[in-house]
Amino acid sequence: MARIRVGVNGFGTIGKRVAEAVRLQPDMELVGVVKTRPDYGAIYAARNGIKLYTLRENINKFREKGIEVAGTLEDLLGSIDVIVDATPGGVGASYKPVYEKAGVKMIFQGGEKADVAEVSFSTLCNYEQALGKRSIRVVSCNTTALLRSICTLNRVARVKSVRATIVRRAADPKEIKRGPVNAIVPNPAKLPSHHGPDVQTVLPWLDIVTSAVVVPTTLMHVHIVYARLGTSITLNDVLNAFENAPRIILVSSDLGLKSTADLVEYMRDIGRKRYDMPELAIWLESITVRGDEVMWMQAVHQESIVVPENIDAIRALTEAAKTPEESIKLTDETLGLLRGRIP
Repeated sequence: MARIRVGVNGFGTIGKRVAEAVRLQPDMELVGVVKTRPDYGAIYAARNGIKLYTLRENINKFREKGIEVAGTLEDLLGSIDVIVDATPGGVGASYKPVYEKAGVKMIFQGGEKADVAEVSFSTLCNYEQALGKRSIRVVSCNTTALLRSICTLNRVARVKSVRATIVRRAADPKEIKRGPVNAIVPNPAKLPSHHGPDVQTVLPWLDIVTSAVVVPTTLMHVHIVYARLGTSITLNDVLNAFENAPRIILVSSDLGLKSTADLVEYMRDIGRKRYDMPELAIWLESITVRGDEVMWMQAVHQESIVVPENIDAIRALTEAAKTPEESIKLTDETLGLLRGRIP
């Protein structure tokens, strides 16, 4: 069977990770990536054998820097099946007419509004709903994290409502235009935050309210989650659900993983590139069950958590895998994802 031909528009924080993940998939081919600036990211891509494309008006800028380009965005679109848009938030929608004209299937990121695509997507929640669609929006890092744990728990007992507080990093590690700030900033000051409505783009039936604050760190986000279920449940039921779920790891503060800094250091220790942690980490000791109430704390690596979902979204669009289990197995094996209790 022919491999799925994939292009990535944008080679920043998400785009470079998705592009590299595509290259690891036996059923996919990374045809190329689009860069608008001839910077160190373009040089990195070229040196690693990734074909570069750019906008027509930028070709000479690349040539002046001695960076070879294979063609324009339109050239790339003419040779692929799926485009993964990883441009900055709000920019992807402006490219949609170009993608539609080329007749390719489209994947957008959570920085775009939900109406940019036919379906907002989370593998563990609504893979089947995305099968064969022309466009998918992979929800944001925080929404992806909430959906992973909520949908996992929902398989054990129906989740009736969720209340969550999101402690957000102020900026990504390489950002210099904002943060870290010497403050704790309500985000926004008027409640609720946008994360709950974003979850509802995937689970419209869920009663969820979220709040968020920004804190002076660049490493990760932390969520404090409270869920009310439709029935009473035991702690063992919850532990078993989380422990056996894909893309979730249970970490123990008793074993030294007490903070996001410890998690980052552990990812470095096990050789993760860029200390990526696509898994959702839930602190084992935080999981508390009281009848139909469940509480826990989870850590989210904002730079990499959506990468597996992007890979699954490619298979859903092209119907290369008919079930989430089929895609998850292949994606997680090729990316070396962990599950269960860590370490």
